[in-house]
Amino acid sequence: MRALDKGTAAVRSAVKRLIGRTGFDVVRSTNNRGGVDDFLPFEATMRAARASGLSVGDHIDEVMNGTPGATQSTVDELRTLGVYAAKPDTVLEIGPGSGRYLEKTLKECSPSRYEIYETAAPWAAHLVDAFGVVARPTEGSSLAPTPDGSVDLVQAHKVFNTVTFLCTARYFLEMARVTRPGGRIVFDVMTETCLDPAAVHAWAARGGAGHDSYPAAVPRQTCVDLFESLGCALEASFLAPMGIGSTEVLVFAKGD
Repeated sequence: MRALDKGTAAVRSAVKRLIGRTGFDVVRSTNNRGGVDDFLPFEATMRAARASGLSVGDHIDEVMNGTPGATQSTVDELRTLGVYAAKPDTVLEIGPGSGRYLEKTLKECSPSRYEIYETAAPWAAHLVDAFGVVARPTEGSSLAPTPDGSVDLVQAHKVFNTVTFLCTARYFLEMARVTRPGGRIVFDVMTETCLDPAAVHAWAARGGAGHDSYPAAVPRQTCVDLFESLGCALEASFLAPMGIGSTEVLVFAKGD
């Protein structure tokens, strides 16, 4: 048994050395609840981004995800749809992680207040220091510290593809609650639009055990019907790349 343990330890050590050559570490997160730090370790990611000469967001798109410009393309599409035209003064983002969407959103609309709900403590602290955002205490499915009808733009990017359906549903209810009348709600989910047979084959063939529920799918009509029941109408949607597949970005407007 001891020999087996030593062999396992040796394999793990070799794998860690191999991954280390690429600028990443294998770590076990202890300061978040299954959040972004589990698969995007703060120190290793920052170090690798500096070594690549790219911003953290561009490094993640180009090097880690293999989709250069993916974040910017989503922001560009949202601009075209007029999401930033109303100059939202208060923005709230769920799960900003590395801040790749946050940084580009700030450039688009310069809100006076930007709230974040991030479970990974190192990333949250970095975003507060780097961008002056307000980090709210989070339980992983609630926006309780934010008052009703107080936010102009509520968004979440690459979040609801990684958590369970009930966690997503609870966040949906909260997003509608905190959005002011006339405000917008933006998020992406893996809907049936993203899951044609070829995509399902690709995801099923993907190596590794995945990240808990990742990739998690949510029926498109479920999203539309739920938000409609909460006084929010679907304005637009478009596909955005995610790994070997795609997600669908949905834009809702809350009625007056």
